Amino acid sequence: MAKQTHRIGILGSGNIFGRYVAGLAAHFPELEIVRVGDIDTARAKQAAADHAIPAWGDAAELYADESVDIVVNLTPPVHHARTVIEALAAGKHVYVEKPLATTVEEGRSVLAAADRSGRLLGSAPDTFLGSASQTARKALDAGRIGAPVGASAFIGHSKAETWHPDPRFLFQPGGGPVMDMGPYYFAILVNLLGPVRSVAASSRIGAPTRTVTAPERAVDSIEVTVPTHAGAVLTFGSGVIGTTQMSFDVWDTDLPFMEVYGTEGTLSLGNPNHFDGDVRIRRHGETEWTVLEPAVGLFGAVGTREQARRGLGVRDLADAVEGGPHRANASFAFHVLEALCAVDKASEEGRAVELESTCDRPQPRFSV
Repeated sequence: MAKQTHRIGILGSGNIFGRYVAGLAAHFPELEIVRVGDIDTARAKQAAADHAIPAWGDAAELYADESVDIVVNLTPPVHHARTVIEALAAGKHVYVEKPLATTVEEGRSVLAAADRSGRLLGSAPDTFLGSASQTARKALDAGRIGAPVGASAFIGHSKAETWHPDPRFLFQPGGGPVMDMGPYYFAILVNLLGPVRSVAASSRIGAPTRTVTAPERAVDSIEVTVPTHAGAVLTFGSGVIGTTQMSFDVWDTDLPFMEVYGTEGTLSLGNPNHFDGDVRIRRHGETEWTVLEPAVGLFGAVGTREQARRGLGVRDLADAVEGGPHRANASFAFHVLEALCAVDKASEEGRAVELESTCDRPQPRFSV
């Protein structure tokens, strides 16, 4: 059955813009990009020209464009709450890059705005919709490793200073390894294990000044104002205990990305920033790891630049507009945000933080 056409306006034409354009064009041509908006209208004009997008302008013009029914918000995190609320008030469905907002209070304001608007709000990260997380979810739900007991997740340095032309936002409020990379990991953990009940953590700033060596860089150095190394223990409502290390100070490591430990075996996942990759299982008593067959189709060829594409979450939102399940939904994203914010709060206050929110485990994409 042919998919319904939706007209997309993208707000923000920065570093990740091309990944969405490529992902939507390659996988979802029915999601037609018709306008790009940016505070820098010259950049919006150039982005439109580069990608054959028919209209461009500022944010207000995007909101006023009656042909746009879904806004994909790619603005920097500090602007997410304000711009999401504006787009919802303009009558648009909205899909926003991660995180949903930079604080729990902002996140609550965004949820309230979505309720008032009657429009749907979705949020990255959407990599939990990919084949790797879905394959692990299927194995867990089928009892392949018995009852889950624990999990571990390790975030190493993305080395953004070496490739991003202006990585300042990664070392300022709203950034750091917890808020930048943490959403990918926490979203997959919640998809696999259910909502988080409490968070205990400790964090610190590692190197206080960062030298930027990226080509065509906008700055030569950055003064760090947020923690860049954190360790946290997540207690899930199910009783599973997750241990996490999130760091922009660990440049090289042999640690796994993510593992889940059950009463009968272990699951090992690849990079949560990617949609696809091998999911390995090793049951107690077995001498070798086994690679599981993907539970859903791949979003891109593993080990290629296709893995950097984005857009699966936008299709998820469009499916929900058409009456289907909404997996990367606002309540799920808010719960992930609250868990992330609890890492800093727990570290600052020296106590375990009980979360106020909860969420449903997203409906799986594979047939049960």
